[in-house]
Amino acid sequence: MAQPGPAPDEDLTTGPMAKHFRALAVPAALGMLFATLYNVVDVYFAGKLNTQAQAGLAIGYQAFFIMMAVGFGLSSAMGALVGNAKGRKDLTEARSYAAQGIAFGILATLVLMVISLFVGSFLIGLVSVPGAYRDAGLSYFNWLILALPGFMLAYGLNGILQAHGDTVSMQRSMMVAFLANIGLNPLFMYGIPGLVPGLGLDGIAVATIVSQTGVMVYILHRISRLRTMDGARLPDYVPDLASFKAILLQLLPTAGALMVMFASGFVVQFALKGFGEHAIAAHGVALRIEQILLLPVLGMTGALLPIAAQNFGAQDHDRVRDALFFCWKLGFAMTAVATPILWFGGAAAMSLFTSDPDVIRVGASYLRVDGFLFPIYMMLFAINSFLQALKRPIWTLWISIYRQGFGVAFFIWLFISVWGWDVMGVWLGIAAAVSSGWVIAMVVTSRVAQSSIGGLRA
Repeated sequence: MAQPGPAPDEDLTTGPMAKHFRALAVPAALGMLFATLYNVVDVYFAGKLNTQAQAGLAIGYQAFFIMMAVGFGLSSAMGALVGNAKGRKDLTEARSYAAQGIAFGILATLVLMVISLFVGSFLIGLVSVPGAYRDAGLSYFNWLILALPGFMLAYGLNGILQAHGDTVSMQRSMMVAFLANIGLNPLFMYGIPGLVPGLGLDGIAVATIVSQTGVMVYILHRISRLRTMDGARLPDYVPDLASFKAILLQLLPTAGALMVMFASGFVVQFALKGFGEHAIAAHGVALRIEQILLLPVLGMTGALLPIAAQNFGAQDHDRVRDALFFCWKLGFAMTAVATPILWFGGAAAMSLFTSDPDVIRVGASYLRVDGFLFPIYMMLFAINSFLQALKRPIWTLWISIYRQGFGVAFFIWLFISVWGWDVMGVWLGIAAAVSSGWVIAMVVTSRVAQSSIGGLRA
């Protein structure tokens, strides 16, 4: 994955908005495409084993990504702090935050690996019943603990590259990881006859450890090639309490919001377990399909963070507003393409990953409901990036607590336990939580914009 020359270092405070979004969003979306395809490969090979393996993969992966909330929070923190410093043209502060972010990421990874050893069985036990798929999920999760350094440091510290306008490095690393995963999964699952025994579902986890560690090494290499890091010395990486506090203030609300999101996934799986393992497997497969179609939106809304952060640091409030509205306009065009695919092609997409008719039926019903939510998801993702760029991430946490904490649990309970609906009640409970959360998010965004940049309208 070597790449000659220094890493990109873009000034996002000048030039056409469309050019910056295109330069940042396209590589970011491609990177996420390969990251999602990476996961799709895992789902595909788990399906080659049996439905229990697919269900075990779904619950084990969900538990693992609760740990990853810190990594995604660190990425947002680095994007905001380093991006704001670059907008002010303060390269010393940008270098300091980047070095401290690396130190923070290493320490956080070690702590999370220890925590994971103790909470894995508890988390998986919440969303499963005793049986083969619970055992498979727990074993898969325990192997994935060794992949935490690769995920945490690669995704967390990629925020440093994004703050410099570099979304290409992650794209290229994930493309190589995806291709490697295609070969590594069957190798570790089935082994080499007569030489190395296969590990079954655990082999998918081992393949993840190997490939994601490679991604981590490459991302760290690309950070070291930034002009911002010229002159960085070992003392710059020694933990500094003031810097760690600033990172935590940006990280905790985002990580908290993501933990709430992942926890809401457990609420959904807890509700689904009453409908059988095929419902859990269907939800896991449908989520991968949803993620593929959301990729252009995620790339675009992710690009909003460094663009808005640099311009907010430069105190160019008009460009901050322009960035948000440009993002929304482009987002509506993207969701207009994705929505009909979910409505009319859900069953066909599900059949690519499983031949179980119950899994296909339940997954297709989720995707039909999901199609109505795509424009709302787009606006919510953009709002999260906008609030992070304005260094007001605490609001992303409160919105998430309502939407993905209280809302999901309340509406699913209402539709399933009180009104006695079938699995469709789970999907409509999610829809009610997302829709009402969007209303709250719009009100919050308007008020934050008023106090930080003089309003959403100049």
